[in-house]
Amino acid sequence: MWLYLVRNYIYWYLRKVIKWFLRQTTKLCELQRICYAQPVGARRTLNVERSLRDSTRPQIRGLLTVLDARASDRSFYLARSILVPNAVSTITRVKRIDQCEYEQFNNALGQCVNNIWSYMQLVEEIKTSAAIQYDCTNDVHEKSLLLLWDELMPNDRLENRVTKQWQDIGFQGDDPKTDFRGMGILGLDNLVYFASKYTHLARRTLSHSMHPIHGYAFAIVGINITSMALGLVVDGSAKTHFYNKRNAPEYEDFNEFYCYLFWKFDKFWLDAKPKDLMEFAIHRKQFETTIRQTLENIDTVFLIDVPNDNTTDVLNR
Repeated sequence: MWLYLVRNYIYWYLRKVIKWFLRQTTKLCELQRICYAQPVGARRTLNVERSLRDSTRPQIRGLLTVLDARASDRSFYLARSILVPNAVSTITRVKRIDQCEYEQFNNALGQCVNNIWSYMQLVEEIKTSAAIQYDCTNDVHEKSLLLLWDELMPNDRLENRVTKQWQDIGFQGDDPKTDFRGMGILGLDNLVYFASKYTHLARRTLSHSMHPIHGYAFAIVGINITSMALGLVVDGSAKTHFYNKRNAPEYEDFNEFYCYLFWKFDKFWLDAKPKDLMEFAIHRKQFETTIRQTLENIDTVFLIDVPNDNTTDVLNR
C-alpha cells in the first residue's frame, strides 16, 4: 500500500515538472504536443484520454465525467453539434490556445474527443443490448432467430419453432431462447451478423464445430465469445483496436470485432486439438489471454477481409 502511494506521488510530481518544462521550451501544452506529434489512431486518442483524466485543471478533468454521463444518448447530432465542440472549446479556453493554431488543434482534438465519447456510447449500447432478454412473443426477436437458421442451414427446412434441430447449430435444447439468458439479444445479434455478413465463413466455422473429435457447440460458443467481446470492450482493453479504426466506434464495429474473435477462436480450438468439450474453459482462457496480449500493442487493429464466398483472408496488423 505504501509503495503504491509513494509511486503515485513520484509520478504526479515528475509529471508536473516535465509538463512545465516542456510547456516552457515548446510553448505548447501537453494536448497540443500529443495532437501535433502523434499520428491519427489509438496512440493519439489514448494519450489525449490520459491527459484529460490526469489534468490538474478541474474544468478539463471533468470533461470525461460529463461525456460519460451523456453516453447513453446515442444522438449523433448531439455528439457533433454540442458535446464535442463544447469540450474542445473548453480545453482551448482553459489552455489559452493561440488563435492561429486553433483550427489545426480543434480538428485533431475534436476527432479524439469524438472517438472517446463514441466508445463510451458503444459500451452503454452493448451493455443495454445484453440486458434485453430474448422474448419469443417479440416478432423482431423471432425473425432474427429464424434468419440465423436460414443463413446457416439453407438446405434444411426448420420443421417447428421448438425442435431438436436447433442442436444441429449448437444450441443446448429444443428452444434456443433459454441459451440467450446470459448475453440477451446481444448474443443473437452477434450470431446473426456473423451468419449474414460472413455467410461462407460462418458456415465453414459451423462445419468445423461438427468435427467428430474436436467439435464444439457452435451457438453456445458463439454466445460465450459475445461475453468475451463485451468484457474486452467494457474494461477498455479493446480501445486500441477501436481507436485505430478510421471511423468512430459504433454498434456494427462491435459486431465486426465479434466476428474476428469467433473466427480466431475456431482456428485456436482446432489447432489445440482438445480431447473433448470439458477442456473448453482452459482453452477459452488461453485464447482470451492471447487476444489481450495482442491488444496491448498500441498499433493493433483486427480486420476481416472476405473478397468473395470462396476465399477468406483475415488480417491482424
